Amino acid sequence: MTRPRIAITVGDPAGIGPEIALKTVADPRVLDACETVLFGPPAACRFVPGRLSADAGQAAHDAIVDAVGAAMAGRVDAIATGPINKEAFALAGLPWHGHTELLAHLTGASFVAMMFYTDVLRVVLATIHVPLAAVPGLLTRSQVERVIRLTARELPRFGYATPRLAVCGLNPHAGEGGVLGFEDAREIAPAIAACRQDGIDVVGPVPADTLFVRAARGAFDAVIACYHDQGLIPVKLLAFGKAVNVTLGLPIIRTSVDHGTAFDIAGAGVADHGSLVEAVLLAARLATTTAGACRPAEGAS
Repeated sequence: MTRPRIAITVGDPAGIGPEIALKTVADPRVLDACETVLFGPPAACRFVPGRLSADAGQAAHDAIVDAVGAAMAGRVDAIATGPINKEAFALAGLPWHGHTELLAHLTGASFVAMMFYTDVLRVVLATIHVPLAAVPGLLTRSQVERVIRLTARELPRFGYATPRLAVCGLNPHAGEGGVLGFEDAREIAPAIAACRQDGIDVVGPVPADTLFVRAARGAFDAVIACYHDQGLIPVKLLAFGKAVNVTLGLPIIRTSVDHGTAFDIAGAGVADHGSLVEAVLLAARLATTTAGACRPAEGAS
């Protein structure tokens, strides 16, 4: 069987992305699993390691655009992205706060979610790159319900035919009956109830301080977290360097690393490429097991 072709973007060229990309394409595990195609700025372009710049942000953006175009056209079977810098994006005048929002724009996907995938824990974020103060207002019944349904629809691709899902409470003790906040009872619980009526195996809201322990011990196949740090702290505590960021809801397969640009060690030759290897291997696996990597996005025409 023909091995899948995986596009790898180098991310911000002033960070560790170029280094880990080169290490990854030469890694025996990757060579055995797939063919790789690098996307990044031309070799003639020079960037100072560790220096934040608009040019680097624009170069990272352009590589993502090119890789997505190749995936949408079927020239590659999936993409694995290196780390970008949100400040560099802002300096370049780009409106996106991260890969997820940009990928949705480029592919025409109407609703996407960020999932961090590890062997021990899978976490989907109900809100992504927003200030913590904005989370309660964004965590509506509609938003939570859409994330649950998307997760239930996508998890079978990862080997969970009938996924068991659990949703974190937003407030301590999931609101304690309204004593510690009203969002859990007013927004999250009704969304869960609606999904359960349609046959989705989902429970919650469950206090977050115990839910991740239960999930890591196998009680649930995926956890839906209310906000960025609620979900990513346990993932990175358990599997930093081995977790893979996956965008759910795209018409293409996209995976990524679980870390940032690491400007403090850029150019030193000491960056660990393990997370990018894991991202490429998962992308290759999904491309191999998913019939037709490019499929219509929800709501796309």
